[in-house]
Amino acid sequence: MTKPLQVVPANDTVQALLVMAEVIAGTKAIYVSPYQVNGEQTNFGEVPETVEDNIAAIVESSGSTGVPKKISISTVAFLHAARVGQERLGPAGQWLLALPINFIAGQQVLVRSILADQQPVIMNTAVPFTAEAFLRSTMLMTNENKYTSLVPNQLAKLVAEAPNDKVLLSALRSYRAILVGGQSTPEELRYKALDLGINVVISYGMTETSGGCVYDGVPLDGVRLKIAPDSRLLISGKTLAEGQDDWIFTNDLAELTPDGKLNIIGRADRVIISGGLKVSLERVEYLGSELPGVEEIAAVSLEDETWGQRVGISYVGSPEVADDIANQLAHLLGPAGKPIRVIRVDKLPKLHTGKTDNRMVRELFS
Repeated sequence: MTKPLQVVPANDTVQALLVMAEVIAGTKAIYVSPYQVNGEQTNFGEVPETVEDNIAAIVESSGSTGVPKKISISTVAFLHAARVGQERLGPAGQWLLALPINFIAGQQVLVRSILADQQPVIMNTAVPFTAEAFLRSTMLMTNENKYTSLVPNQLAKLVAEAPNDKVLLSALRSYRAILVGGQSTPEELRYKALDLGINVVISYGMTETSGGCVYDGVPLDGVRLKIAPDSRLLISGKTLAEGQDDWIFTNDLAELTPDGKLNIIGRADRVIISGGLKVSLERVEYLGSELPGVEEIAAVSLEDETWGQRVGISYVGSPEVADDIANQLAHLLGPAGKPIRVIRVDKLPKLHTGKTDNRMVRELFS
């Protein structure tokens, strides 16, 4: 049997919430298309008018490692991920939607809101995220059990402003849990948040796992992990999307601690071997972004005859700090992490998701 697939633009969160209720009831499936621009729908390719009865949603992956894919997620997987994730966080409550709903993390906020029978507070995710907008939205929440889901860049903005803004800090502390995922969260950022009394929970997952399936290194109920011989992480369990093998290979290098916790080393294509030492380009970016005069930064791998691979930096910011970036990163990361080339640009190339297009950044060094 089949059922209709309804297309909803990412701008129309209210309509998506109404359709998601029908998705949970099993009468419809949903595809949230990219944002409309000036009332016109951008091209998103073909989606079917109907889907198999077991499908809840077709969700586009973020395309971090290549061309975005449309992935079918069953109702069973969708709801299992939402329920066991909420159980891990605490009692059902009210969610603040701070992420776009055309990706899996935003849709999980809608699902958990419906399951909790709570109206989410909705931020305008079509405009740049600010601490002021986050604070205003938090003030609209009425349930004592407050939750939200953020990406690391959003958390970094809040953590940077909170020490000098008592009202913002109080608002952040009022959340029972703040899920942080979508990309690697630097340990330094996590510890800064925890030191401020903010209960951050680091989420790991992807569209193929119906969103976050590991919280603070511990897999959710029904999720299994193992490490392949090449150090890549494999995932199995009840949250896997349709069309996956029993175990899916991720593109992340990882290890399991003796007590079974997951430690992500970094994306296989974002960890370099420099002079025999592993260097996470994502950590290079985070530490570089903290330096004075740096507005935005991207790190890529450059081939080197002596070291094998070295770090190349492209940044937006003051032209006077180029040498400081290289010297400070060498101080923080050691010789293996020191950039051998630093390029200042007016803006960094972006993917349609808003993430940095590292392939285009690498071409800047050609």
